[in-house]
Amino acid sequence: MTLAPIVLFVYNRFSHTKRTIDSLRKNKLAEGSELFIYSDHAKNEDSKRGVQEVRDYINRIKGFKKITIIYREENFGLADSIIAGVTEVVNKYGKIIVLEDDIVTSPFFLKFMNDALDFYQENNTVWHVSGWNYPIAQDNIGDVFLWRLMNCWGWATWKEEWSFFEKNTDLMMTKFNKTDIRKFNIDGSENFWKQILQNKRGEINSWAIFWYATIFLNKGLCLNPSKTFVLNIGHDGSGVHCDINSNFNDSLSLRDKIDLNCENIENKIALSRIQNFYKTQKRNIFIRVINKISRFTLGSNIIN
Repeated sequence: MTLAPIVLFVYNRFSHTKRTIDSLRKNKLAEGSELFIYSDHAKNEDSKRGVQEVRDYINRIKGFKKITIIYREENFGLADSIIAGVTEVVNKYGKIIVLEDDIVTSPFFLKFMNDALDFYQENNTVWHVSGWNYPIAQDNIGDVFLWRLMNCWGWATWKEEWSFFEKNTDLMMTKFNKTDIRKFNIDGSENFWKQILQNKRGEINSWAIFWYATIFLNKGLCLNPSKTFVLNIGHDGSGVHCDINSNFNDSLSLRDKIDLNCENIENKIALSRIQNFYKTQKRNIFIRVINKISRFTLGSNIIN
C-alpha cells in the first residue's frame, strides 16, 4: 500500500500547531509518510509575530519521510489556502489526508485513514473519509458507518472525487430545492444551509460547506469511524469560525485493527443518534439562555 501524503494547514497558533504535529509524529506510519505544510502569510501586523513563530517551529520538525513546506507570500485565508493546497497535492498523488493546525490525532489515525483510502478506492459511493466522529453510542453501528454529512476535522479523499469540488454559491443555490435543503440539514436537525447563505452574503468565507454540498449533490456518502481518531482543540475561541465549545469532544480511539466493511448505504442508527446529539445541543443552549435571562432578571429585581 502506498501511503497517502499528509497536508497540514497552519497560520499563527504555535501551541495548537505543536500539539497537532507532536501527536501526528507519534503515529506508526508517520516515518513513512510525506508531509506537506502550507503556512499562510500574516493577514495584518498583529498576526506577523505568531506566523513567524509557527514558521520557525515547522522549519525544525522531523519524524516524517519527507517534509515540504510552502510559505505563502501573501495571505490566502483559510478557505482559499485549503482549496488550493488540497487541489495541488491530490492531483499529483491521487489521494490525500488533510489536517488543520488544531487537530490532535490518535497514534492509529494514519493507519485508519490509509486503510480506508485503500479499501474504498474503487467504491463510487464513498467520497470522503473522516477521522472524527460525534460522541455517540457505538453499539450496533459497527466499527465504521456511512452517512451523508462531511466532517472536516481530519479527513481524506481521492483525486477523482475532489475534481468535482466547486465553490460557487449561486450555482449551489439553484441546485437545491426545499426537500434537498431539509435533507442537507440532516432532516432539520441542524441548519447547515445557513452557511451557504452566509457565504452568499459575504459574512463568512468557508470551503467545507461547499465540499459537503458537492458530495451531497453527487449522491455520495462519507465514511466515519464509530470511535473518533481525532480531537479538535480549536474550540477555545482561537480558530476561524470556532466558538468556545467542548461538546464535540470524546476520548481518542486506540485501536489499530478496524473492520472497514459496512453496508453501502446510509446507516440509519448512526444517523438517528447524531440527530439526537444535535437536538440535545439545541435544548442545552435554550436552557442556558433561559437561565441567563432568569439570572439577569433576578439581579435587576434585587438592584431595584
